[in-house]
Amino acid sequence: MPELYKNKFHIESTRLPGYDYSQPGYYFVTICTKYKFCYFGEIVDEKMVLNNIGKIAVKYWLEIPKHFLQVTLDEFVIMPNHVHGIVEINENCRDEALPRLYINATEPNINIHQSYTGQHPQMSQISPKPNSLSTIIGSYKSICTKTINQLHGNNYFAWQSRFYDHIIKNDQALFNIRQYIINNPQIWNRDRNNEDGLLV
Repeated sequence: MPELYKNKFHIESTRLPGYDYSQPGYYFVTICTKYKFCYFGEIVDEKMVLNNIGKIAVKYWLEIPKHFLQVTLDEFVIMPNHVHGIVEINENCRDEALPRLYINATEPNINIHQSYTGQHPQMSQISPKPNSLSTIIGSYKSICTKTINQLHGNNYFAWQSRFYDHIIKNDQALFNIRQYIINNPQIWNRDRNNEDGLLV
């Protein structure tokens, strides 16, 4: 439940207090769009059909290990208004954050980009601990937001300010979460992130 702080309500962090989210392990994350607006496409016949924005979300998700060199991606799915994915952090994770890609959004091909050796001119510094899950997800969210808004106009796209995570502790839990991700498009009409589906 939100708590009052300086006369404003804020939501408690979903991170486990005292846990080092840069240590090796499997993490299940869910990242929602602001107001759960369906930016990424739609479910048709229990399958996700991506639009161009959804394809951007896929592109940069798949590029995470190129910039966080000891990160391995497991099962993931882009849904109409959220992303589910399993991120594995391995030993000695090096921090090469996604904002180091400079996107040439003036070109019609959304995949055109060039390497950028410094900080992206419009990226802000990322404050979470280097190599941590928050840094990884924050970088992903940031580059998606910048790229989509460069293509569609400022303030067109936004994520929710936080993301949900679950520390995967054993093989059975990993198997169950993989199956949940794979089956997610099939249960969209019952998904708690589908506000229309909850009314069915």
